[in-house]
Amino acid sequence: MALLLAACSPPLPSADGGTDAGSPDAGGPTHCQEPYRRCETEFRFRALDEQSVHLRGDFRPDGWTIGVPMRKEGTDWVARAPVGFGSDVQYKFLINNTLWVNDPANPKTSAAGNSLRENVTCEVFTCPAAAPEVGAFDWRDSVMAFVFVDRFFDADTTNNCTVPGAMPAGQYQGGDWKGVTQKLNAGFFDELGVNTLWLTVPVKNATVAGAGTNGMYSAFHGYWPIELEQYESCFGSKQDLIDLVTAAHAKGIQVLFDFAMVHVHSQSTLYARHPEWFWSLDFKGQCVCGGGCDWNTDGQRCWFTDYLPHWNYTVQAARDYTVAQAVRILEETKADGFRLDAIKHVDDSWLLQLRTEVEKLAATRTPRPRMYFVGETYDFGNRDYLKSFVDPATKLDGQFDFPLRLSLLQSVVMRQTPMTALRDLVASNDSFYGPNSLMSPWIGNHDLGRVIHMAEDTPMWGDPYADGKDRAFNNQPTLPNYRRPFERLANAFAFLMTSPGVPLIYYGDEIGLPGAGDPDNRRFMQWNNLSADQQWLRSRVAALGQLRKSHSALRRGKRTNLSATVDTYAYSMSDGTETLYIAINRGDSDQTVSGLPAQSMQDLLNQSSVSGPNVLVPARSTRVLKP
Repeated sequence: MALLLAACSPPLPSADGGTDAGSPDAGGPTHCQEPYRRCETEFRFRALDEQSVHLRGDFRPDGWTIGVPMRKEGTDWVARAPVGFGSDVQYKFLINNTLWVNDPANPKTSAAGNSLRENVTCEVFTCPAAAPEVGAFDWRDSVMAFVFVDRFFDADTTNNCTVPGAMPAGQYQGGDWKGVTQKLNAGFFDELGVNTLWLTVPVKNATVAGAGTNGMYSAFHGYWPIELEQYESCFGSKQDLIDLVTAAHAKGIQVLFDFAMVHVHSQSTLYARHPEWFWSLDFKGQCVCGGGCDWNTDGQRCWFTDYLPHWNYTVQAARDYTVAQAVRILEETKADGFRLDAIKHVDDSWLLQLRTEVEKLAATRTPRPRMYFVGETYDFGNRDYLKSFVDPATKLDGQFDFPLRLSLLQSVVMRQTPMTALRDLVASNDSFYGPNSLMSPWIGNHDLGRVIHMAEDTPMWGDPYADGKDRAFNNQPTLPNYRRPFERLANAFAFLMTSPGVPLIYYGDEIGLPGAGDPDNRRFMQWNNLSADQQWLRSRVAALGQLRKSHSALRRGKRTNLSATVDTYAYSMSDGTETLYIAINRGDSDQTVSGLPAQSMQDLLNQSSVSGPNVLVPARSTRVLKP
């Protein structure tokens, strides 16, 4: 038989010889934020005639594959593993490297059939050396907006750029860092409940047109860098960018920069001076991704197009240079982390080195913050692949959750699959990416057609994987002239704003900005003459943002699924002090949602009262309920 004890070890020595531990109340020399606190938990398995026993589980990223070898102590096999304070841990014992068994002394099991220990706590917790401290921004509280700087707001016409040969839709349109700062100071992001900005790449880009899909583009998007040591003058001065970050911090808003570390433009002097820092285009004849080379098998060396040399990060000097420039940008601007573009096309050594160097920078700030890294791995189906990049200790904090987006789009927005499918994915997805991971759930981004069109009665693109480029240049879509698409999109935002992680708002989606694929999905932000439907959607997203800000259960809570049908889905979010209930009806008629508390509740979103356990939810709407 086996025993599991939630025993706590004595404080562990820290790197400087002190005690790296604290109490939830009094704290210690390192008083880390709650998600990073660890209880050294003892596991026991009653010995018989085993040659070896390993503890495996989700207590760390490699816990299921490597785990912890157990040692023989008297009649028991014993091991200790750090379990997150207040968290649940799933585990098994691996006997003689062949037989997996549950803990005979613990009858509780998870939905996956593993032994389950719930709400592990201890009187003394340990803190990892690089953990963020209490008082620094807690990324569980983040709501992120992606601000496409060139297409957001033009506050200074003196820095406007024009690139000869670029078509109008692919031309610079004048947005700048001063424009973002102006809207920030005016309270635009505060009203939406946004407290994190993801800004387009800030470094100097090529000033020539480049061939894209069906036309010539400028580098308004920031993904054709030529000089990593200079800032993009088309967006303003270095001081303008520093002023933006300073203004954001004054409002408690964090700033992430998009960082293009896959390639440079062929006009870059870096490519001319150091060709050995880049993979050769001559590999396999001509190694362009999807044309001569494969996106997957050759993805870490193929050029995205023949004018974008791909970095070779197996070369230490190349890795040292780009990592140093990334850290310098954070240091000079005082920004808070990165969105890392197309991370699967980068050698792992680069990401490991970036995390190491950025942790050194974080250690110079007081209180010590967490520098958030969120990656883009464009894969809608392979969760294991996305997870392979996620390890807050050494790699990414999280990724944009493409598989969850697919399910949300198909169930809530396009109505192609039942709401039970979304429930089934969510059942494992919330904890899938590991302890301390912070994935970013989303519904719209800059590589796909605007999501408002997928919410129309007949979705503009019936294929949920469609990029919308078939209407990017001709027959471009216009704003829907009826309310139903806006209501469906509001339901998607309701799910995002009541889910764990860092929900993303792509600029303009909060008003249902129309557009097909790239570059039409990057239209200039609409500031005036909003339709009644756009105004309604914006007020709905703002209300959801304020609810998330006001109720920690929506940001930090654990989700419990309650009920689901073809058209409805209900779940609760609880953080131990408060429980809220969310009921979504994607159907075109009013629906009764079951599984809710048998009591009177306030609908915080719609300012009304209802009584459970069965609650009527109007067509294409959501209730957020508080008992």
